[in-house]
Amino acid sequence: MDLSERAELVTVYVASGQPEAQIIKGRLESEGIPAMLRYESAGLVYGLTIDGLGQVEIQVPSSLAQDAKEILEAK
Repeated sequence: MDLSERAELVTVYVASGQPEAQIIKGRLESEGIPAMLRYESAGLVYGLTIDGLGQVEIQVPSSLAQDAKEILEAK
């Protein structure tokens, strides 16, 4: 499934920053689950994690959300 098709995406994990988010995304993709990162660009630019600024949501297609959550719980 190509995420550019804009399938219905759901958040399966909220990372505290880009490095953690990239690791989680890679883990899901290694298991065959396409993932997308959603974040506020200001947090990335300024490197802040205040009141949610700097947090990164890892999103997957809704049809694969349960599988993704099970993979992440097993980490």
